[in-house]
Amino acid sequence: MNKRKFYAALLIFSLTGQVAWVVENMYFNVFIYKMFRASASDISLMVQASAVAATLTTIFIGALSDRLQKRKIFMCAGYIAWGISIIAFALVRLDVISSLFGTAVNAAAAAITIVIILDCVMTFFGSSANDAAYNAWLTDRTDETNRGAAEGLNSMMPLVAILVVFGGFMGFDLDKASSWTWIYCIIGAAVLLIGVLGFFLVEDAPGKKPDELGYMGTILYGFRPSVIRRNRDLYVTLLFFVVFGIAIQVFMPYLIIYYEKTLGMSNYVLIMAPAIIFAAAVTALYGRLIDRIGFVRTVFPSLGMLILGFLLLFLFPAVIRTKGAGMMIPVFIGSLLMLSGYLSGMAVFGTKIRNETPEHMAGRFQGLRIIAQVLIPGVIGPAIGAAVLKNADVIVNSDGTTSFLPSNAVFLTALIITALLAAAMAAVLLVGKEKKAG
Repeated sequence: MNKRKFYAALLIFSLTGQVAWVVENMYFNVFIYKMFRASASDISLMVQASAVAATLTTIFIGALSDRLQKRKIFMCAGYIAWGISIIAFALVRLDVISSLFGTAVNAAAAAITIVIILDCVMTFFGSSANDAAYNAWLTDRTDETNRGAAEGLNSMMPLVAILVVFGGFMGFDLDKASSWTWIYCIIGAAVLLIGVLGFFLVEDAPGKKPDELGYMGTILYGFRPSVIRRNRDLYVTLLFFVVFGIAIQVFMPYLIIYYEKTLGMSNYVLIMAPAIIFAAAVTALYGRLIDRIGFVRTVFPSLGMLILGFLLLFLFPAVIRTKGAGMMIPVFIGSLLMLSGYLSGMAVFGTKIRNETPEHMAGRFQGLRIIAQVLIPGVIGPAIGAAVLKNADVIVNSDGTTSFLPSNAVFLTALIITALLAAAMAAVLLVGKEKKAG
């Protein structure tokens, strides 16, 4: 495959997919919070339901793409369906639902339920196209000589996507339903068009004759004890990745609400943009470093950046309004370190997982990756966050309803989990290495 064509496909499929995931992971929460007064439990339930949908989809579609030795059709057709499902959210409006369910309270509860269900439908198409097919295609099309560089670009895309979404949403008043209608139509149309473009841009890797496992055998392959024993390093890495993801999901569903409502940062986009740009650059460069010096030497610095970021975000809570704009500086630095640690960590773990994945079996192992990256963190992390915020302060909205205010306690919780992960990895990787040397 032409190198330029490969990187063009990597960049546009990764960026567009991550824009869609940012809308889901960070702005669906804002959507139901602002439009329907969702609680922390509602947000946690939505994240958990989506995580389960993503995992099941990736397991079954990933195995199917392995059996067929085709990624392109799942990527392109999946992006088209994904885009259509995003556009469907434009129909979820309180004025429309009120005509069906009567009172505003009933309509709001119904709207939250509809969003959660539609989110699972959207996740099915998105995970088929991105989690299962695109990620398997990226593994197929790289090797140990360039995988870190490719993964660095791939892992920086969530930050670039956040910047694109933040910048694109600046012109919209997110307290108005009409703004959300435009947002869903624009993002959905973009994802759909990339799916169409992919038919002319993406090339499948050379196929391999399917083995004799059968479809169910392919699905269950990665769960076999014999396979686990043969690929110990892969499964140990996945276990570490689980804990890393739990730490992220403790705070991530509430991050934008924390910035805007708790810290009172109405201009959080302008403050976060430089942090995002810097962190994206760090992640791209970090990917090349992974290829040069390996997993062990790069994973601990990324966790260190993450811990320092959490520490600053915890130490400087909701004081901006009382102590002035100068308090935004430590929040900015903390956000920069948190984002840099998060995305460079994703690149390190992602590269290691791809390197340890058996050749021509990327599809069947995507289910395991999504269990580690999405399912377990997506179920446990938000539940921990919701428990931490159980007695959070509340504000009264203009319509008389109340909304919770996320506290800085979520960052302390995430810090503790990350510190425990770093200690466990040091014990397993560094001590284990010394024993082998001895």
